[in-house]
Amino acid sequence: MKYNWNIPKKIDFEHPLRQYRRYLQEHGIREGTIANYEGNLLRYLKSCGTDKPTADDWERFRDTLFDQKLKRSTLNQYAYAAKAYHEMIGVPITVHRLEPNNQIPFFFAEEDIEKIFAAVSNIKHLAMLQTLFYACLRASELCALNDGDLNLKDHTIHIREGKGGRDGIVYITNRCAETLRQYLAIRPSLIIDGKQPLFFTDYGQRWDRTTLYRMFALYKEKAGIKKQGGLHVFSRHSAASILIKNGCDILTVKELLRHKEITTTARYLHISETGKRDKYERYLTM
Repeated sequence: MKYNWNIPKKIDFEHPLRQYRRYLQEHGIREGTIANYEGNLLRYLKSCGTDKPTADDWERFRDTLFDQKLKRSTLNQYAYAAKAYHEMIGVPITVHRLEPNNQIPFFFAEEDIEKIFAAVSNIKHLAMLQTLFYACLRASELCALNDGDLNLKDHTIHIREGKGGRDGIVYITNRCAETLRQYLAIRPSLIIDGKQPLFFTDYGQRWDRTTLYRMFALYKEKAGIKKQGGLHVFSRHSAASILIKNGCDILTVKELLRHKEITTTARYLHISETGKRDKYERYLTM
């Protein structure tokens, strides 16, 4: 029998990743999305063992993703990342967007939110978590905030280039505004790339989504919350579900969450089931 005893050649993925980043930037992709795409692409290339994957390589990798029973949104993100890379290297692939499962099986109730807030002893972390929740922000949106985006007088925050590149105005409560005032009163000034970020790490860097997810997970565990769900469930699903449960109309919730389509917001309607009989008896009177 013949064996190949040659040491496998180590593939350097840094160069194609730099090319990929420039390619995405030239096509107007946001920095938060680029960082996510880069991570997905690196896992794809390492799985293929080459920086020049074929369409068959993608099909095999996609099958492994399905075998892992990943969420549809995660599968779509891998597909978009791979599609852009294949376009860049001139080996196009066809990807099919998987429609998301619009059921929201879990969310954090009001008492869960309060337990999480109560578990936080760091004023910066409390300001971040309250801003996330009360403004219904995505993690990437919080990381991108600068001082100029915050208006404590009007209790508003200007979101610049949110999901889909859309701007928007979101609200915060008196409680959140007061926590932000306490935080800003002791926060040192730091300029990064010519801007003053609203939140930065103890190492003088902007927060990124991964670090933010870990921070939330620590406080969730400290609060003794056993329910499923991470930061996105906390700041988006929970806020929307509580709004609906307390009687807020779906059109207002759509605007508060800045959904492009109302069908996305409609998945929260099942939360209002508990109040259906009360409204029935109140309004169907003879």
